[in-house]
Amino acid sequence: MNVLIVESEPALAELWRRHLVRSGMHVRVSHTQEDAIRVIAEDCPEIIILDLVQVEGSALAVSDFASYRCPDVQVIFVTNTTFFSDGSIFAHAQNACAFVQSGTPPEDLAAMVEHYGSRHPRRSA
Repeated sequence: MNVLIVESEPALAELWRRHLVRSGMHVRVSHTQEDAIRVIAEDCPEIIILDLVQVEGSALAVSDFASYRCPDVQVIFVTNTTFFSDGSIFAHAQNACAFVQSGTPPEDLAAMVEHYGSRHPRRSA
């Protein structure tokens, strides 16, 4: 499975990356909107783990570009804030499949990636 992590905090991104790689996934990491868009343009991931709060750029811009470039991509939004805690992220991002706290255990996040990623048309073909 091809996964993109978009996370401004390198240590958190590395923690998630290591867990996903141990689960047999191919993982790329981006720390900015610009880099994430470049990665998406090069190779459509099957699933994106996207921190809602980006130091450089906008998570919604990344999600929108991914939706345009890779219509089947699913996005797991993560955050350490209460913004969108009412679930309205699903109204703002058509490719949102989950919304969890940044502190979610990495093994739980890996299970969600496997679950939602397995629904991707490339995986079920």
